[in-house]
Amino acid sequence: MTQSRTHTCNELRLSDAGKIVTLVGWYENLRRVSKNLGFLILRDFYGTTQIVIETEEMMEQISGVNTESTISVTGTVRERSSKNTNLPTGEIEVVPEKIEILGKCIYNELPFEINRSKEADENTRLKYRYLDLRNPAVKSKIVLRCNVVAELRRSMMEHGFLEITTPILTCSSPEGARDYLVPSRNHPGKFYALPQAPQQFKQLLMTSGFDRYFQIAPCFRDEDARADRSPGEFYQLDMEMAFASQEDVFAVLEDVLPPVFEKFGTYKTASKAPFCRISYKDAMEKYGTDKPDLRIDLLVQDATECMADCGFGPFEGNVVKAVVADGFKGTRKVIDKLCADVEVQAGNKAYWFKVDENGALTGGISKFLQEHAEAVKEALGLKPGDFVGVCAGKKQAAQKTAGVLRRYIGALAEGHMKTDCYEFCWIVDFPMYEIGEESGELEFCHNPFSMPQGGMDALNNQDPLSINAYQYDLVCNGVELSSGAVRNHDPEIMVKAFQIVGLGEDDVKAKFPAMYNAFCYGAPPHAGIAPGVDRMVMLLAGEDSIREIIPFPMNKTAQDVMMGAPSEVDPKQLKDVHIKLDIEEKKTEE
Repeated sequence: MTQSRTHTCNELRLSDAGKIVTLVGWYENLRRVSKNLGFLILRDFYGTTQIVIETEEMMEQISGVNTESTISVTGTVRERSSKNTNLPTGEIEVVPEKIEILGKCIYNELPFEINRSKEADENTRLKYRYLDLRNPAVKSKIVLRCNVVAELRRSMMEHGFLEITTPILTCSSPEGARDYLVPSRNHPGKFYALPQAPQQFKQLLMTSGFDRYFQIAPCFRDEDARADRSPGEFYQLDMEMAFASQEDVFAVLEDVLPPVFEKFGTYKTASKAPFCRISYKDAMEKYGTDKPDLRIDLLVQDATECMADCGFGPFEGNVVKAVVADGFKGTRKVIDKLCADVEVQAGNKAYWFKVDENGALTGGISKFLQEHAEAVKEALGLKPGDFVGVCAGKKQAAQKTAGVLRRYIGALAEGHMKTDCYEFCWIVDFPMYEIGEESGELEFCHNPFSMPQGGMDALNNQDPLSINAYQYDLVCNGVELSSGAVRNHDPEIMVKAFQIVGLGEDDVKAKFPAMYNAFCYGAPPHAGIAPGVDRMVMLLAGEDSIREIIPFPMNKTAQDVMMGAPSEVDPKQLKDVHIKLDIEEKKTEE
């Protein structure tokens, strides 16, 4: 070893007995037996080693040192009389001749116990993230992330992709989320934007003659946090291929990802190529979501015809969806919680009933279904012992609620969810356009740079809402890993696609000047995708929160409580970039 140590704290074994060694690390704890006997645990990045203090002088030296100080220990390795088979170094201990204090911890009390830091309040963990990361269980997730990224890089290069970095300071672009803006000092009143994704640059690389591009790309979006989304910045395996189709993109990822998941994942099996393909329309009908968890074998069924006129108010005039499961053993308390959780998640109520051992409908809303019992049982294929979750609403609301019902019921009912694998699928054939929920007007459904299926003919002759695009999502265990598309590389088709949402040719040229002009010089057909690295590692680590696998994450309100960001800046800094603040003061309540 280099530096000031001969070995790490995870390296020594029984075969090293008799050697004089030097170890360095953090003083984790000391179990004091007497004034001249104690057992000190030394921890470094690699593991722990027991140090046995056997002199009163050395015990006095260490007694004034706070835990988590860094120390150097030089001593002799010997066999332990009481071995710990749970530790790699559990057969040996080191008897020190010299202990040196390298870095003092001046605090008698820590914000939390290092090895139990995950039990602390999240903001406390984030404020003292440098301590949180000392916890081997937390640190291991960052090591995993490093290894996964290295494996992805290696595999992409083996597939002939070049790693090319794209600019961080660029122009603002309408890509669906808010930009982070950076004021320009040399160009008063003008701003750079941090890229929401390298979308335009990677397409420009294709027009530049590069055949296969990738990078582990930082992306910046001013959006709210979720369990599977980090606010501020995130990373993705960004890739693009020239002269390529949807099938080419699928083939690469179906070859790259399964080995990574099997090598590094909590579960050791992953879908093999080809991944299951589900149209967006079928995904919404059968699974109630465009990111279905295929580990669950339940399907959403339409119950509108057999239930809509049963006299239950919420069903009248609405689409009714049902999820049927056998093996559901939940008590009434469990069922009530299930319905409450679904309502919180979907924003829409869920209902239920059962089929008893005699085939009668019981519980929940069953009293409204008695006159239609036979029709309901036939339509849904019910049998004794079945549990039925039901929801209603406008089509999209009913589908979304049914999707949440399916997920919760699948987790509760016995035998309906595999728990030890990674199930991938492609969601394909997304609509090119949709009616915006807020605007009520025609908008792009997915990515405005996508190629419409049917090309110019479809744009000229079809109802826009009937046009599908060559857009696709990659989903794993109910988590959307990535969106991608075959790109619209034809300037005429691009202009027409934007005209349909009310943007003319001048708007396209103004918003995307480089890409539009580049396409006018002969662009190759190209396609790409960008799986999220953070979400990928979260799945591999078996974590529910994406913040667990990011070295220095922000909190839920996009604040870095450790560094104090965002923060106020010096007035001179604002003057340099020609900015005056105009902030409305919050009114204080009288």
